[in-house]
Amino acid sequence: MSELFEDDGPRPSGNQPEYTVSELSGAVKRVIEGEFGLVRVRGEVGRVSRPASGHLYFDLKDDRSVIAAISWKGQVARMQVRPEEGMEVVATGRMTTFPGQSKYQLIVDDVAPAGAGALMAMLEKRKAALGAEGLFDPARKKPIPYLPKVIGVVTSPSGAVIRDILHRLRDRFPRHVLIWPVAVQGQDCAAQVAAAIRGFNALPEGGPIPRPDVLIVARGGGSLEDLWGFNEEVVVRAAAGSAIPLISAVGHETDTTLIDYASDLRAPTPTAAAELAVPVRLELLATLEALGARLTRGIGQGVVQRRQRLRDLGRALPRVETLVATPRQRLDAAGMRLGSGLGLAVARKHREFDRLAGRLQPQALRGLVARQKDLLGAREERLARAILLRLERRGERLEALAARLAPALARMLAEAARKVGDGRRDLTRLADRLEAAPRQTLARLADRLEALDRTRTTLGYAETLKRGYAVVRGDGAVVTSKAGAEKAASLEIEFQDGRLVVGGRAGKKARGDGESGQGSLF
Repeated sequence: MSELFEDDGPRPSGNQPEYTVSELSGAVKRVIEGEFGLVRVRGEVGRVSRPASGHLYFDLKDDRSVIAAISWKGQVARMQVRPEEGMEVVATGRMTTFPGQSKYQLIVDDVAPAGAGALMAMLEKRKAALGAEGLFDPARKKPIPYLPKVIGVVTSPSGAVIRDILHRLRDRFPRHVLIWPVAVQGQDCAAQVAAAIRGFNALPEGGPIPRPDVLIVARGGGSLEDLWGFNEEVVVRAAAGSAIPLISAVGHETDTTLIDYASDLRAPTPTAAAELAVPVRLELLATLEALGARLTRGIGQGVVQRRQRLRDLGRALPRVETLVATPRQRLDAAGMRLGSGLGLAVARKHREFDRLAGRLQPQALRGLVARQKDLLGAREERLARAILLRLERRGERLEALAARLAPALARMLAEAARKVGDGRRDLTRLADRLEAAPRQTLARLADRLEALDRTRTTLGYAETLKRGYAVVRGDGAVVTSKAGAEKAASLEIEFQDGRLVVGGRAGKKARGDGESGQGSLF
C-alpha cells in the first residue's frame, strides 16, 4: 500500500496500476482508520446540529483547521456533557472517511470539557441565556408553606441524603413524605430529576396519592462534573415551571448549580432543606402556650380597665334624683291643671252642641228627606231600566244559544230514543230468556231424575229376584255362607213374590212385595 504514496518519478502510463473511485476511497478509508483508530482531539465546538434522527453533528476547530465530528444516537445518550457551540472540549473517538463526499470525519464516543475553566464558561453562558428568559426572576418565586402536610423529596433512595432529611423532619415536625427515587449523577440524572418534578406536579388534588405541598430536590456534595446534571437546561426549566414550591439542596454550601437560581428557595445542605421545610414542633407548642397566656392576661387586664373606666364614668354622671326632679315637678303642675282644663273643655263642647242644635229645624229635615227620596226614586228608575235591558240582552243570547243547540239537541234526543228502543228490545229478549230458563231447567232435572230412577230400578235387588235369585236371612241377619245357615235358629227366604220361614219359629208372617232388603242371593 505504501507504493500508493511513493513518488519515484514519472512512470510509463502503461505500467501504472489503475484504481476505480470506490477502490481508491476504500484504500484511503482503511489507511486513516488504521492509523487513527482511537484519538483524543482538543478543540472548540462549532456549528452544532441536532436533526430529528437523534444523531449529533458538530465541528471541532482551532485557529487554523476544522474537523467534522459525528456522534450517533446511542453515543449521544451516554454522554455526560453535551457539546455546545463555543465550548472547548476534548473529544474521544476514531477517524474515518465519508466516501460519498470525499471528506474525513471524527466519530466521537465521548466529550469532556477541556478543564474546569471550560465547564465554568459553559455554565456561565447557559446561566446568562436562561436568565435572559426570566427563569431566575425573583418575581416568579413562590412562598414556602409554613407547615406543609405532604413533602415530596427528589433524591437517591439509597444515599445518606434521604436518611438525613427523614431524620431531621422526624426531630422537628413529623410530616407525610413522598420519595421519588432518581439518579443524582451520570447521564440519566437530568432526565430523571426533571421527570420527577413534573410527575409530582401532575398529581391531582384529592387523588389516591396525596399531592405534595412543597418539593425538596437534594443531593450530597461532589465535584462540578458530579453535580452537572443539576445544571442541565431540562432540570432548570422543570424547576422554574413547578407549580409546587421547590427547595433546592444540591451539594454543600459552597456548591452552586443552576437549579438553585430557578428554585423558590435554596438550602445550603439537604439537612438545612428539611429545617426550612418545617418548623420545630416543640417551639410552636411553646409559642402557642405563651401566646395563650398573653391572651388570657390581656383579656383579664382589659376587663379590669373597662370596669374601672365604668366606675369613673359613673362617678361623673349626676344622681338620678337630680335628673328626674325637674320632669317630676312639671308632671305635678300639669296634673293640677288637668282638672280645670277638663271642665273648661266640657263647657266649650256644650256651647258648640247648643249652637248646632239650634240650627237643626224640622223644615230642614223634611226638605233633606224629600231630596233623598227624589234621588232614591231616580236611582230606582235607572236600576229598573238597566235590569230590563240586561234581561233583554240575556234573552237574546239564550235564543241564539237555543238556535245553535236545537240541531244538536235533536240529534241527541234521536240518539237517546234509538238507544232506549234498543234497550227495550234487549230487555224483552232477556225477559223471555229469563222466563224460559226455569222451565227448561225443570225439564232437564225431571229427565235426569227419571233416568236415575230407571237406573235404580234396574240395579236394585228386586229385579235380581225376578231372575230366579233369593235372599236368605237368619236371626235377623243376612246369611252368606253354609256355616252361618247351620248356626241360625231359623231361616227366612225372600223370593220375587214373597218370603218363606224355614224351621224354628214357624208361623212368622211372610213379608209382602216391595220391602227392601239386602241378603245372599242363590
